[in-house]
Amino acid sequence: MVDPTTGTYTSNLPTPTGIASDPALAAHGVNQSKELAEHISKLDPPVDVIYSSPFYRCLQTLKPTVEKLNTDRSGDKKLRVHVENGVGEFYGLARFDHPSPATLDVLHKHFPDGLAEAYMPVIRPSVNGESLTSLHDRIAYALYHVIQKLDQDPAGPKTLLICTHAASMICIGRALTGKMPEDPSEEDFKCFTCSLSKFTRRNIPEAPVEKQHIWTLDEPENIPFVDWRGKGVKGGWDCEVNGDCSFLEKGEERGWYDISPLFCLFSSMLRCFSHAHTTFLNTLLPTSLLHKV
Repeated sequence: MVDPTTGTYTSNLPTPTGIASDPALAAHGVNQSKELAEHISKLDPPVDVIYSSPFYRCLQTLKPTVEKLNTDRSGDKKLRVHVENGVGEFYGLARFDHPSPATLDVLHKHFPDGLAEAYMPVIRPSVNGESLTSLHDRIAYALYHVIQKLDQDPAGPKTLLICTHAASMICIGRALTGKMPEDPSEEDFKCFTCSLSKFTRRNIPEAPVEKQHIWTLDEPENIPFVDWRGKGVKGGWDCEVNGDCSFLEKGEERGWYDISPLFCLFSSMLRCFSHAHTTFLNTLLPTSLLHKV
């Protein structure tokens, strides 16, 4: 919970990283993450790239999936999670600093050999929070650069899995499809705990890629423009699966449909939830994407 007058975050339970707003999964969430792993292991084409929010519950949700996907892999062939702050949690604008997620050094201790060590995040949210417009633009910017990087990967990855949070998941759906409702509170992309959404690419932009300004830590609130509204990031994507929970024993639980309440500082419910939403993009470099937390 957060005290909106002081900006002090507190938790009734100890957290693995020592950050009050960074809880671990509940026991039910751990069970769901195992069900998710079983489902993801059967996807075709198989997941070959994984990105995640830096918050503990997202990485914990992915842990069984990473272990299962790496069963027959060894050495540098093993999949490791790219920790990307650009798809991290949403905090509303505030006069105080919101908590930052744990550093990679801390996360490596909790998920040894599970994280990509050399990866540098594309963008980091401002510690003073964001407006809803900035949230959408931050997500679009992060996706633009992640997808561009994978488009240029000589290994030719086909399926990207992203683990994130409800508000960020809704914005991911909008940025990929280019469909931004006039009313941000409109129900469009479904988010249940441990749900899975699938996006398939419409078109692959021809090289060379357009020149763009790069985000810097010196001006964290200044998010470079990505022309995604009405067309979608990097050629646009179609949502083929929207918040699927058919693989979970108890189905849909704790759904988010409206991101506008999350804008309130005292609406800390998201941080009490057991986990994240997953999305996968198929044919990244030709076709798709996944996302769930």
